[in-house]
Amino acid sequence: MEYEASLDRALDELPEISGSEERLSVPDAAAQKDGAFTRLTNLSSIADALSREPEHVHSNIQRELGTAGQYENGRARYNGNFSGGDFEDVLDAYIASYVTCTECGLPDTRLITEDRTPMLRCEACGAFRPVDKRTTTTDTEPDTVEQGETYEVEIVGTGRKGDGVAERGDYTVFVPGASEGETVQAYIKNVSGDLAFAKLVS
Repeated sequence: MEYEASLDRALDELPEISGSEERLSVPDAAAQKDGAFTRLTNLSSIADALSREPEHVHSNIQRELGTAGQYENGRARYNGNFSGGDFEDVLDAYIASYVTCTECGLPDTRLITEDRTPMLRCEACGAFRPVDKRTTTTDTEPDTVEQGETYEVEIVGTGRKGDGVAERGDYTVFVPGASEGETVQAYIKNVSGDLAFAKLVS
């Protein structure tokens, strides 16, 4: 009995693993057309929800959309016309690379830099890894994704809106209706920077 009582006390004193399995509560992207530009008026709020610096999120959005822009006073402006959905797809890719822990799947991470390499440290499970890099082109996996073409892709993740997410060369391909683990035929409807938006081919 004394052993069981000691075991119970020890279990009671163990710290709980922090973190929530609930999905991140990220505000919808508020896109506002401004002539030849598009403003993302709530970038600061989005960055706060992700616990990331807004300048870092802004730089990633520019790169993913293949455009230029500027960030000032919590708002960002980008050259070109983009919808709120375009920004949210970019943010899904950002969350997968720079926020979510690949070991436990929780978003309780810190982004730090070691020897000029961005690293994710998970506060929930203790994992520590370099930020995932996009796959590079190979002879069997060309890096081009062209509008109007159909490609066989493997769904490796799920976007914030439930869309299937695939990687092909340097591109992230969003395929609504596809589920993680499936290999599907995806018809490319639109390409924007390193992002491609597809339709599931039955």
